Amino acid sequence: MDLRGYYRKIRELEATITEDFPIVRSVALEDGGRSGKLTEVPRAVAARMVIDGSAEMAGAEEARQFRQNVEEARQAEEQRRQASQIQFTILSEADLQGLQRSARGSGKNKE
Repeated sequence: MDLRGYYRKIRELEATITEDFPIVRSVALEDGGRSGKLTEVPRAVAARMVIDGSAEMAGAEEARQFRQNVEEARQAEEQRRQASQIQFTILSEADLQGLQRSARGSGKNKE
């Protein structure tokens, strides 16, 4: 195997990729790899995967749709996490007495 040629091909392909984190589509492999799975990877990893034959660059529309789906999933998860948070306040005995005094005091002002 010509390692210099292999790494030269990777560097050349990496130089043509414009995005820092491109989307690649997996290719079915003999060892059980699934075809069509989209993944966002660093530029160097994308170039290596394409040269190795384990992936191909996704099209512009395919990448846009993938990123939109990821953003929607992120927002849904953020909303789910916010909804599951329970907020409570722990009051000390002194805090409770102060609240009771201020409640009694505000009742006198209304009369």
